[in-house]
Amino acid sequence: MSLWLTSCKRFNLISFVTQRGFQCRSNRHTKLHLNVRCCSAVQGEVRVRFAPSPTGFLHLGGLRTALYNYIFAKKYGGSFILRLEDTDQSRLVPGAAESIEDMLEWAGIPPDESPRRGGPMGPYLQSQRLGLYSQTAQQLVESGHAYYCFCSPQRLELLKKEALRTGQTPRYDNRCRHLRADQVQEKLANGAPHVIRFRLEAGAEPFQDLIFGWTCHEVAQVEGDPVVIKADGFPTYHLANIVDDHYMKISHVLRGSEWLISTSKHYLMYRALRSTFPPLPLLMNKDGSKLSKRQGDIFIQSFQRDGVLPEALLDITTNCGSGFNTNRVGRRIDELISEFNPSKITTHSALLDLEKLPEFNRIHLQQSIEDEKQCLVFIKDLQELIQQAYAAEIQDKEVLHEDYIRRVLHLRKGHISSLKELLSPLYSYLWVRPSFSSQQVAAFTAEAQHIASLVLKLVEERGETLAVDELSKDLKTLAKQVKGTKYKDVMKLLRLALSGLQQGPSVAEMMVSLGPAEISHRFQKLIKQPVPHGLTEIK
Repeated sequence: MSLWLTSCKRFNLISFVTQRGFQCRSNRHTKLHLNVRCCSAVQGEVRVRFAPSPTGFLHLGGLRTALYNYIFAKKYGGSFILRLEDTDQSRLVPGAAESIEDMLEWAGIPPDESPRRGGPMGPYLQSQRLGLYSQTAQQLVESGHAYYCFCSPQRLELLKKEALRTGQTPRYDNRCRHLRADQVQEKLANGAPHVIRFRLEAGAEPFQDLIFGWTCHEVAQVEGDPVVIKADGFPTYHLANIVDDHYMKISHVLRGSEWLISTSKHYLMYRALRSTFPPLPLLMNKDGSKLSKRQGDIFIQSFQRDGVLPEALLDITTNCGSGFNTNRVGRRIDELISEFNPSKITTHSALLDLEKLPEFNRIHLQQSIEDEKQCLVFIKDLQELIQQAYAAEIQDKEVLHEDYIRRVLHLRKGHISSLKELLSPLYSYLWVRPSFSSQQVAAFTAEAQHIASLVLKLVEERGETLAVDELSKDLKTLAKQVKGTKYKDVMKLLRLALSGLQQGPSVAEMMVSLGPAEISHRFQKLIKQPVPHGLTEIK
């Protein structure tokens, strides 16, 4: 058997074939089929794969296929990859996957990358790559190269029986490719079982087989549209094969010649997938209108001025579009880089909803506060902002100390969307001692001084160690010691004394933020507050 290689003339995939179906007794030679993805068989990094299905144990024909892959890889200093195509879950044989790799090692042709050995392009089990196939299939649907099919197994079986009765080759009649978009959406909304089929079009690409020469199979004329994603969410071989070869950077494919006919089908899929690599789509407003320079709030400086973190801005502009393996909120630049996947870029415009920006900023602000280095930057920023905002109103310079501001940030992380929120009137109590009148106090209770003394005693007992959860319990116990005032009014009084407000964080958190010394100062003020005329302090 003679094997040779040639340059690519028509397409980015060439094939080289020797035949499969080897039978020891008849000594019939087998042919393998080789697809070359680069323009020369030895140009660039060589990566070949043996991709059996663990629906049975490794047989001699499979071993021979593996052997030629192994020889080819080692000849050109490349890598031999074992990928197990285990998407047909109903036919898996227990122990077959492990046995296949055992036998390759025993035979002296161990893979360089495999489920067992790992590698840079894993996972090497197709069942662990379902998200990739699903996203790719969705791209094909969105680009019009695939569609949802809702035909029941019963209908498909009737088609098959009718074809056999009339002496025709059974094939799907492509019925669902003609469904209107509203019909599809209605069925999906109702949870109708479905598969995804690839739309076979006429005009299959000719390819050059180095044994059989130029070959072309007009599969659209003899086959119905093939399923690429089954009803159970698993891909069929045709989709998973080309997707994995792409992402695993397979340069050459040596396989059995029974796949020669399918190659035309695979070319159509490659061509369809290549059509989903356009220039980046436009970034547009939520209503579909174009972003305009006349919108002053889209300039980066305006976001910076408003306290938007750059990480949040990068995150929201990528999250609203495509091109990434995930779409979660909270990704930083290193994660955006690692998750970027050009094959996920679609032709749909990215609709930017800036109303969601505060939520993105909240999440990134929380992450940054938890990073000590970034937290120090925030502390310095807040020190300047506090002095600018309150200047002469600050009675105690302790509020500018690093430890104090750090404590505030960690208590408020996850609740605020920007540092500037901490300068709003809602949080002014953190930096400036509040003022309130005796009439405000009297509106809640006639036991204000008694309550204040109980708080001072509690703080003295607790010392410098204050925790929100423990304080919350202590305050409930304290309220029970006050006979003439309801619990909610006790809390309202405490909040008034601490902040001068009737809303904000919990009373316990306010106390932890301020610290023992400042709590004592504010409740001493409450004790000294004169009792309004006509009211008697209850002891």
